[in-house]
Amino acid sequence: MTTERKPLWPWILMIALGVVVVVAITSLVWRFVNPPVSPLTNDEDPRSVIQVEVVNASGRPGAGRLVMEFLRDRGFDVVEIGNDTSRPRRSSIIDRVGDRTSARKVAQTLGIADSLIATDLDSMRFLQSSIIIGADLDNLEPFTD
Repeated sequence: MTTERKPLWPWILMIALGVVVVVAITSLVWRFVNPPVSPLTNDEDPRSVIQVEVVNASGRPGAGRLVMEFLRDRGFDVVEIGNDTSRPRRSSIIDRVGDRTSARKVAQTLGIADSLIATDLDSMRFLQSSIIIGADLDNLEPFTD
């Protein structure tokens, strides 16, 4: 007496489909809880992209370029990139035009606390914010991926 074995492929297919559904639902919930930050100063005007400069003061070569690419991939306009030898412990944002909302958007995108946003108005710069990358760069979003 031989018993007929049922094929395994339907069970494997159901498990794979279940995994896909769980991943899709998790992704949807994650996007709902953590929506992407808009790179615009005015969400009604697609030409109002936040312009920033990136200053690598971390001492790590290439950190500024990595932050620039990270921000550009998210729609921000990085107009300048540079280096500094000051080596601050914490990364920070400097609001250059008195637009704290734009500075907060940049800080949120990079994972920098709002308490590390300073205002230093400078009408000679044609940008909203300066990003100073400090020694804590491994805690920033571009470096945690």
